Amino acid sequence: MRDFRSILNIIGLLICIEALAMLIPMCFDLYYGNYEWLQFFYSSLITFFIGIILYFSFRKKNIKLGIRQAFLLTISSWLVISLFGAIPFVYSSSSLSYTDAFFESVSGITTTGATVINNLENLSEGILIWRSLLQWFGGIGIIVLAMAILPTLQIGGMQLLHMEHDDPYEKTIPKVNRFVIELFLLYLFLSFICAFLYFVNGMKGFDSIIHAMTTISTGGFSNYNESFLYFNSFQIEIVSIIFMLVGSLPFVLYLQFLHNQKKLIFTDDQIKLFFFILFIIVLLTTIWLTANQSIDIISAFRIALFNITSILTGTGYTSSDFSNWGSYGIVIMIIIMFVGGCAGSTTGGIKIFRLQILFRGAITQIRKLTQPHAVLVMRFNGKTVNENTYNSIMGFFFMYIFLFILSAVSLSLFNLDFLTAFSAAASAISNVGPGLGEIIGPSGNYFLLDNGAKWILSITMIIGRLEIFTVLVLLSINFWRS
Repeated sequence: MRDFRSILNIIGLLICIEALAMLIPMCFDLYYGNYEWLQFFYSSLITFFIGIILYFSFRKKNIKLGIRQAFLLTISSWLVISLFGAIPFVYSSSSLSYTDAFFESVSGITTTGATVINNLENLSEGILIWRSLLQWFGGIGIIVLAMAILPTLQIGGMQLLHMEHDDPYEKTIPKVNRFVIELFLLYLFLSFICAFLYFVNGMKGFDSIIHAMTTISTGGFSNYNESFLYFNSFQIEIVSIIFMLVGSLPFVLYLQFLHNQKKLIFTDDQIKLFFFILFIIVLLTTIWLTANQSIDIISAFRIALFNITSILTGTGYTSSDFSNWGSYGIVIMIIIMFVGGCAGSTTGGIKIFRLQILFRGAITQIRKLTQPHAVLVMRFNGKTVNENTYNSIMGFFFMYIFLFILSAVSLSLFNLDFLTAFSAAASAISNVGPGLGEIIGPSGNYFLLDNGAKWILSITMIIGRLEIFTVLVLLSINFWRS
């Protein structure tokens, strides 16, 4: 108990914050005259009561977290927030079972964007805001996790984010605190700008708030079943594309840009590769749609640019049913689901920097075969990548693919067809949202899946969001030894 007292204290504080956050959708329901404000009030009251008990029962003057506590706090915080975040879905007009409510909550906090709700247009304003708030908090949460915690734990090569000796955010407590505050203010500012641009380009005020929170977090929840097809506006799609890209780039580079290190954002290796991949895939998709779907080139470019950006960044908005794009559409969408955006962003997936290191490592191995006596050094952003970092990335990649296969096989046990099981597993572990096929494709959702499949996908979403090793380390016997 001595080891976990600090964890329970922090968990209690997080639950209290979540309870206070539930008052925001309550206010929206009060403003719009919805009786469901009472459901949020009671949910907030229960949640706050449990949180305050934990906080004061395990309160300590000096909170110190070791590596074991950091791992346990990370997974437990995401899990507990998801458990309590599901309560409003059960008692609101969505009337979900707890399985469906937990799935929706996990999908929100992990910024996946998969949904089990069929009638989004009929939900109260409060529950729609709550879905978006979960994604917004999940987005800022994963950035802080990726930039302040995972590099310290050296998970999956994330230590590369702290290779710069002139990094103004070294791992000292005062600087980390300053980093988190600046990061939150930047995230909040970008959210306001996104909402404003949505509004001036034709969205209603409420819609702009909803979509701003789920765009900057690359979450993808919409308050319309048709997603962005409902708006059918190129101007709104351009705003969305800009901020999906903003959310998929390393946030620490934005702060470094503001701290007069302006060149870094233009010279970062993963940013350059990310935009190169996006350009190539959008170009190929435009050509394919024009040649095979009888779509004019301007419309094809618009469809390709929005939907490819959305899936590559793990956002999950749709303006077209890409399940109907033919064989190319199915293959390319599954591939880019795995890629994701840059490290230190709100996106999921394997991440660009890991793919870069793996590719460069393969090239280095080939060169060693022809130059066995040469001293070959692998670099990333001008810095040497040591063997430990490369091995951690290799381990991450192997476990990522292994867990994807395990999830897909598990889903097939519920009589799902190959495409549905395959794409659902890929979408969940990469935190994308929509899958492929008639059931979970852009025109469908996850409601019809068996409850067992939903629990598997919920677990997969959490594992994928927390960079895999954060969760798997809890299965180690050595982890639990004193």
